[in-house]
Amino acid sequence: MNEAIKVIKNRRSIRRFQTEQITAAQLQEILDCAILAPNAMNQQKWHFTVIQNKAVLDRMVEIIKENILNMGNDFMKEKAGAPDYHTFYKAPTVVLISALEEAPWVQVDCGLAAENITLAAEAQNIGSCVIASSRILFASEKGNAMRKELGMPEGYNHVCTIALGYKDESPQTPPRNKEVFNYIR
Repeated sequence: MNEAIKVIKNRRSIRRFQTEQITAAQLQEILDCAILAPNAMNQQKWHFTVIQNKAVLDRMVEIIKENILNMGNDFMKEKAGAPDYHTFYKAPTVVLISALEEAPWVQVDCGLAAENITLAAEAQNIGSCVIASSRILFASEKGNAMRKELGMPEGYNHVCTIALGYKDESPQTPPRNKEVFNYIR
């Protein structure tokens, strides 16, 4: 089987990570692949914040949890209320992707970059999980105050985060709906 196809078919969302940090070389390879993603008109209006500081990650999780508990979503409140709740599943590395708010098609561009990150991680046997709920960090003044600390450029907004780390689980492939294709020949 083609190696690229094998990586795509083997990649899973990992929600249990080992505590050991990924190497600087592995991280750089992943980030190099992120910026090679296709993007509209080569505008590259994305930004990647890499967080490996446990204290910063824990503070982000506390603010997200606080924001969730203050919103009206019962499903999210139940999740955040669990004693073992951690937005990033205790991954040692988190990449926060943000984008220039008014750039055309930037959400798609960032999605493609996120996919490149997950595939580059899988190719190195590093687990990943794309997390969109992390946007809740910025639902309060306390969370918005972190923008500067996280190095988010002015006018850029959160798109998603990707948790990265060595895998501590091997989930099976979840069932896929094969009735989503329509052929016009």
